Amino acid sequence: MKIQNINLFYGVLLTLFIFYSCSENSNDLDDPVDEEVIVTPTLPYQAEGFAKIENGSDGFIANLESGDRFSRDHDSAGDINGDGVIDFVVGARSDDDGGVDAGAVYILFMNSDGTVQSNQKISMLEGGFTETLNPGNFFGYGVAGIGDYDNDGIPDIAVSSPVPPNNSLYIIHLNADGTVKDYVKNLNIIANGLTAIGDINGDNRIDLVACDPGSDDGGTNRGAIDILFLNADSQIMPASTVTISSTQGGFGSGLEDGDEFGGREVAMLGDLDNDGTKELAVGAFLSDGGKGAIWMLSLNSTTFHVVSKLKITEGMNGFTDELVTDENPNGTFGGQFGHAMCAAGDIDGDGITDLITGANQQNEGWAYVLYLNADKTVKSFTRINNSDGGFDLMLDSEERFSRSISYVGDLKGDGSIAINIGGGAGGTGTLYTLFFRPE
Repeated sequence: MKIQNINLFYGVLLTLFIFYSCSENSNDLDDPVDEEVIVTPTLPYQAEGFAKIENGSDGFIANLESGDRFSRDHDSAGDINGDGVIDFVVGARSDDDGGVDAGAVYILFMNSDGTVQSNQKISMLEGGFTETLNPGNFFGYGVAGIGDYDNDGIPDIAVSSPVPPNNSLYIIHLNADGTVKDYVKNLNIIANGLTAIGDINGDNRIDLVACDPGSDDGGTNRGAIDILFLNADSQIMPASTVTISSTQGGFGSGLEDGDEFGGREVAMLGDLDNDGTKELAVGAFLSDGGKGAIWMLSLNSTTFHVVSKLKITEGMNGFTDELVTDENPNGTFGGQFGHAMCAAGDIDGDGITDLITGANQQNEGWAYVLYLNADKTVKSFTRINNSDGGFDLMLDSEERFSRSISYVGDLKGDGSIAINIGGGAGGTGTLYTLFFRPE
């Protein structure tokens, strides 16, 4: 009995020693994790997951090939088929239907959870599009949802094919099944990016911005944008077009050769400071050695010329993140902050519209939510990538996530905000639909 008691006593001591030792070691191992949790900032939104739309994934079935560049541009297209869910228009600028790199677009009929119900391709060979495109035309380089332009109850789309000799902007009137009812071709337009900016001139038609980052207006590849107004016949009114560049539209000084002002999308933010001018965010993604920048332009409410401007880049006006300048696999340089962007609504609940942009060449591609002040400066920001932002993404190392960005809105119908972000460089292309719930 005594021997058993002694054995029991030493057994208890041994158990306590092992437990204590393991606890100490475990705490040592956990310390770095605990420190990481402490320094991680609280997000002003709940990250409610994402859908990953690519060939054969999340309901999207298409005959995409490597290099088609699906999701090179995209936009919300409204409810085309009348089922109560927002649908998407997505460009695939390097599709080979009818010619190498002739291009195509896809109408995605969506489910409210971000998966694809069905899709309709529009190209020279499909969807009722009777236009003849040139090889290398890149139809679908820019796409935009423009509302119901022909007043038939079905939303329509704008699509650019920016490469001469057929550098054109197509206003495509759709049928409810996503096929082409008819279209209007607007000649001599270069739009390597295309953004619907709402009805800023009050004529009840959505206006567009065509981005021409390769414009030599004022200097080599300085870039330019054209604000386009269309009439009731879906034709551009050239006399009303407003060009903003180094030499036009009141921009003035600030752009350098190679900046590629205009980027791939712009973002209409509305009147942030309530002074009667609307703020338009425009990227210059190769400025500052490839780091990239965003210009916040305040536009006159009548002429839409620039009345004031402010530059956001590393170390300027509240943006403090470090942007890379290394050479990229495609031969360009830098993180290319401001390549694409969209107005995101008021994510942090301070009453001011926020901006989502990205540096698509920064590592795997980093998206940023910029929480803005009324004076157009950055109050704070959140990164969205493999380790930041709360979405638990698993992006490839050179995916170029954030190379295209568009606002969807309340796709689920529950008060959340859906944002589309393009990636999948090197493959057929990928569209990520991220769901944010503002706190």
